Order: sequence, then structure tokens, then C-alpha cells
Amino acid sequence: MDKLLKDLLNAPGISGYEETVAEIIKKELEKSCDSVKTDNFGNVISKKGTGKKKIMIAAHMDEIGLAVKYVNDQGYIYFIKVGGISDGVLPGQRVIIKSQKGDVYGIIGTKPPHLQTPDERNKVVSYDNMFIDIGCSKREEVLEKIDIGDQIIFEPNAGVLNGDICYGKAVDNRAGCYAMIKIMEKLSVNAEVYGVATAQEEVGLKGAKTSSFAVNPDFALIVDTTTAGDVPGIEGKVSSLKLGEGIAITLIEASGRGTIVNNKIRKMMLEAARENNIKHQLDVIDGGMTDGATIYINREGILTGILSLPTRYLHASSSVFNMKDLDAAVELGIKTIEKFVKL
Repeated sequence: MDKLLKDLLNAPGISGYEETVAEIIKKELEKSCDSVKTDNFGNVISKKGTGKKKIMIAAHMDEIGLAVKYVNDQGYIYFIKVGGISDGVLPGQRVIIKSQKGDVYGIIGTKPPHLQTPDERNKVVSYDNMFIDIGCSKREEVLEKIDIGDQIIFEPNAGVLNGDICYGKAVDNRAGCYAMIKIMEKLSVNAEVYGVATAQEEVGLKGAKTSSFAVNPDFALIVDTTTAGDVPGIEGKVSSLKLGEGIAITLIEASGRGTIVNNKIRKMMLEAARENNIKHQLDVIDGGMTDGATIYINREGILTGILSLPTRYLHASSSVFNMKDLDAAVELGIKTIEKFVKL
């Protein structure tokens, strides 16, 4: 696995606490861009090139996670969820509390099934009945190590399962950040191109709103993830996306509550894929949305396209994707922008 991609997948950065991953992205963008800055909101905004048109490539850098809420007298830590996490994936997970005093490792615990009532065993435990065990027995001992409000991430992991099939923490959306960086590195067009790593997407698409208002692009290209349907229990009518079948061109998000891609942009992206023999799939989703949902209705409206990496097990401690699909995102991103500049 590429070192940059592995570093991005492993880096901490739940919504609002993106500084570490932002620094990795900033340093990488400085290698290929004319300028790079971090704005007041925490977005990393890079720029390269000159021309009449302005292009924005956006990928959110925050990940889902937890934050410390309360420590009881016995030293167990209670938490809130930051972003959309199913309670069912949490019990037994290894986590790291990113304290200013150093990393603190813990395990998410629940009432053991052996001591649950029959009724309790048939229900998913709610996160507010879970706790984190860091091996301390007193509240005072815990508070010597951590502070209320500290971010909590799933234990970092990244690697190759088999061939081109890779896994990692925070694939949503560090894979998109990787693609954005590579597009900025390879792209050469007569336009002002802005590569933006947005903050706080998982909690309301917030960084996309502020950064796109500042850039005010003629065209925005979003690079994110989407749910693959090639696992047991998912019918094709729910999701027909498969790993290895190419990058997904998302056309409609959240049954229209999110982005509905303009027909002009839809046609342009499909032509770019077909003319350059780039493997791709089409994505129409009932739930979930990307930064595109807020960018395309910003100011007087911004033409917006979306490339989504088919991914298994989104919003869990580890997700799975195909590296060839990610490479296709970079290639199609470049060809799409080249085509838009010529319009």
C-alpha cells in the first residue's frame, strides 16, 4: 500500500479535530501547488494554475468517532458519538483517546451477555449504556490521563487483504483525500484549480459550505465513498456497486435530498469516462450524501459532479475497497476537469 494512503488512513481526525490529518495533507499539497493554507474553519485549501475558470476538488478529511463525555467514580469513561455510527459495531472495539497528555488505549465495554436478561440479549445495546475501560479504577486516576471532550478514534489499521483489495480505518474519506492530492499533483490545465480537504463533513457538511463560499468555483468535483453492495444480504436493487468494477459516478443522493447532478455535468462525466476507457459504475442512492449537497446550492448555485469509491463496511472501525477503483477516481477526475475547462 502507498505510504501516503496508509498515513492518511491511520491518522486521527474526527469531525472538529482534524489538525493531524490536515497537516499531512497540507505538506503533501505543498509539493505540487502554488499556495496552501488552512482557513479559520480548519479546511485545507490549495491552489495551482491560472485561467478564466475556477475548479474546486473537494474531499472531506474528518472521520467518524467518539468523544469523552463523563468519567464515573469507578474509572469508566462514557462517550458521545461524533458522526453516524451504528451502536452494533461498538462493543469490544479497541479505541485510542487522543489526549494532550499522550495516547490512551481502551476497550469499549458493555454488560456481558452472561449477565443480561433474555430481553436484553435480543436487543442491540445503546451506546449510552456502553463505556470505555482504560484499566483504571478511580475517576481521579483517569482524569490524570485524559480530559472531557478528548477525541476518541478506532485503533488505526491499514493494509492489503488480497491483491488490489485493501482495508483501513477512515477510508471514508481519507481515500478521497488521497485521490484529491493525486489529481492536484498530476493535473495541468489553463484554470485556477483548488484542492480542498474539508472539515466536519460527517456532522453536517460544514467545511464544504464555508470553503466553497470562499473559492466560489465554476465547477466543483467531489471525491468521496459510497456503499458497495457486493456482500451477502444486499440485493442488486438496493446497491449494485461492486469492488473492482470502477469508480462510481454518483447521480442522485439521498433520494434527491442531497445532490442531484445537473444533466450537463452528468453527460460530461460519462463522456470523459467512455472516451478514455475508464472503468466506472453509476450510483443512485436512497440514503447518505456528500459535500456536494451543500456546495451545489451555495451562492447562486455551483455546477457539481461526484466521484464515489465503492466501499464495504462504511462507518465501521475498518472498511474495504479496491485500489484500482481509487486509481480510476484519479484518472476520471483529471479527464473530467480537462473536459470542463474546454467547455
